[in-house]
Amino acid sequence: MLALWLAHLLRTNLPLDFLERRGIGSFGPYAWLSMIIIPGAPLILELQGFYKRALFCPRRTTAWLLAKSCFFVTLGVIVVMFFLNIKELSRLVIIFFGGISFLLVYASEELLQRGYRSRFGQLQIKRRVMLVGAKDDTERMQADLSEKADESLEIVAELDLNQISIEQMVKLMHERSPSGVIINAKHTFFGQIEKAIQACELEGVEAWLVADFFRTQIARTSFDDFYGRPVLVFRSTPETSWQGLVKLVLDVVLAFIAIVLFSLPFLLIAVLIKFTSPGPIWFRQERCGLNGHPFTMLKFRSMVTDAEQRKHEFAALNEMGGPVFKLSNDPRVTSVGRILRRFSLDELPQLFNVLRGEMSLVGPRPLPVDEVEHFDDPAHRRRLSVRPGLTCLWQISGRNDVRDFKEWVRLDLEYIDNWSLWLDLKILCRTLPTVLVGTGAR
Repeated sequence: MLALWLAHLLRTNLPLDFLERRGIGSFGPYAWLSMIIIPGAPLILELQGFYKRALFCPRRTTAWLLAKSCFFVTLGVIVVMFFLNIKELSRLVIIFFGGISFLLVYASEELLQRGYRSRFGQLQIKRRVMLVGAKDDTERMQADLSEKADESLEIVAELDLNQISIEQMVKLMHERSPSGVIINAKHTFFGQIEKAIQACELEGVEAWLVADFFRTQIARTSFDDFYGRPVLVFRSTPETSWQGLVKLVLDVVLAFIAIVLFSLPFLLIAVLIKFTSPGPIWFRQERCGLNGHPFTMLKFRSMVTDAEQRKHEFAALNEMGGPVFKLSNDPRVTSVGRILRRFSLDELPQLFNVLRGEMSLVGPRPLPVDEVEHFDDPAHRRRLSVRPGLTCLWQISGRNDVRDFKEWVRLDLEYIDNWSLWLDLKILCRTLPTVLVGTGAR
């Protein structure tokens, strides 16, 4: 907001009327932008990874992340002004705002860096640690820390807990004055680890237990509290976070808005289905949802009423490798259904599934229960570890052009392993043009 005020001041005092036909008034009309900038700017900085960078990262890293964030914040303000048709605000002020925001935040980061590097700052952030555990474990840990850790970490001692007593460890703690003890438990007796933690507890020194004694390929490790008991969590799905909460809110809000906007097309499609082929308007099918829990998915009926009973007749023509059934130019599809499928209009009723919390706007497409039961690779079930969605990476990658189920699963797992709110927004933005041109649909 300081940057916005300075941008207004700059525009007011510089003779730039040749760039804009109108003049500029007081700062008052810009005050409402605080409702966008104050919550929006930190959110975009978080999405760009600005708060996750190392404490003493290179200046070019800070500058690049900050430049991208300022660009998106400025673009967001411009888009809001365009859609709300706000003409009394100077566009130059918004452009100046982006540049001044970059300069102010970058300058504040430089001041913080200087503060951290001062003697006073070093006393506040310096962490002196002891590495405790088997010799191989501590040597590996020191090598990792030497490569990744910054200047705020100092290793004051290494000791093998299998070779020395707890009394010797405590004596070394008195001599080296560490602020924390990092304990590697992979090749150390748990009895010794318990005594070491108890010794740190008595000394008032933090003890950090490195939880890498179980080797995992995909799962990320975190700690949690389970009814008063500390637990180690191995999670191979996106962790519960503020981004997950925002995703849930966006699902409900955008699904409701979409249902309202598509209410007339809903009615028109329903009438077309009813009067062009016998049978119900809706197609209901049991699909596997979150963790494989079945739910009834809704679609506009695009096939003849006995399509499910006749599925075995076309099993030999299946074009998708694996347990999933896909067939181009399926003779069971009605004339109206062919149009609906081409532009994914038959999927619109799934917006009600989103409102009921059974689906999300973005996520792996839900499969019929009988197809999931025929998975030949247990690893394929990991795609069930998140809520299914209306669209996904497979949907924007040519849909029916993907003929191998393993490739389909690979795209779903890629989405799960790299999930972020930003990725969801990119998939949603790419879905609309894909659907409008009917890419890969048959």
